[in-house]
Amino acid sequence: MSPPEPSESDAAAASEAGGPRFVIQKIYVKDSSFESPRAPEVFRVEWKPEIDLRVQNDAKRVGENNYEVAISVTATVTINEQTAFLAEVVQAGLFEIRDFSDEDLKSLLGSSCPGILFPYAREAVSDLVSRGGFPQLLLAPVNFDVLYHRHLEQQAATTGDSSG
Repeated sequence: MSPPEPSESDAAAASEAGGPRFVIQKIYVKDSSFESPRAPEVFRVEWKPEIDLRVQNDAKRVGENNYEVAISVTATVTINEQTAFLAEVVQAGLFEIRDFSDEDLKSLLGSSCPGILFPYAREAVSDLVSRGGFPQLLLAPVNFDVLYHRHLEQQAATTGDSSG
């Protein structure tokens, strides 16, 4: 028999007992845009798209234990080197994070929170593209843990190069 799932009251009790606290307060679209500069001509050409996908994330403190984390997903699709469409979504979340070590806090902000937000951004991009009259754009999952660790390695290499 597996242990019961922790409830919101369990999380509150752990926080009152002095334990770490991680709470999703709000998830929202901060910005979105869609451009199709060649419509309607683009709908009459053979659909053999080239996709350039860019994902960035940012975090900032917005209160004593509150952080806004945002991921920006930009998909630029070209056909014959001309832009068919550009879709951009900035998906954000407000998180309460307290009583974690600095290292764990950075990991939460750089990996865990973006991982929570990405499925929402992926859905928003797909919806924008479909509403623009194009075939559905299904973005592959992103492993933010790997990206975060690469970022740390690059920072360490840069720091090591500048001091040596």
